[in-house]
Amino acid sequence: MPLAKGLGSGVPVGAFLAKQKFCVFAPGEHGSTFGGNPLTSAAAYATVKYVIDNNISAKVKETGAYLLKGLTVLKLKYPFVTDVRGRGLLTAIEFDSEIGADALNACLERGLLVNRVKPNALRLMPPLIVGNREVDEALDILDKALSSIGKK
Repeated sequence: MPLAKGLGSGVPVGAFLAKQKFCVFAPGEHGSTFGGNPLTSAAAYATVKYVIDNNISAKVKETGAYLLKGLTVLKLKYPFVTDVRGRGLLTAIEFDSEIGADALNACLERGLLVNRVKPNALRLMPPLIVGNREVDEALDILDKALSSIGKK
């Protein structure tokens, strides 16, 4: 499993994980630009320690379910929403036509950062530490954005 960006909490770091039976490298056989130096190692350690100590994975599972439930409510409200899906906090909303750009712009105009991954879909990727209050705010903005493009 490759690891990067989030592992260093903003400090450039790269790493990979492998089970012993699948690992093709012996210790010392592979180097990297951002691997093994004291700053990046300390940042990666602090990040992993925070994630474990604060049980972030359980919180992500809980908040992700809350987000998906809210997206499902929007799917029921807007007939042009054909699918909502996700795992954890990585979620998507799919439309019955290529209105992804309109939906993206409507969200951005209201302060919600989303990603258009296909002409008919948006992806939401909130930070792992997001709470239900921020999810509610995002869902409210998304609701208003969808309402504005649904009237066209």
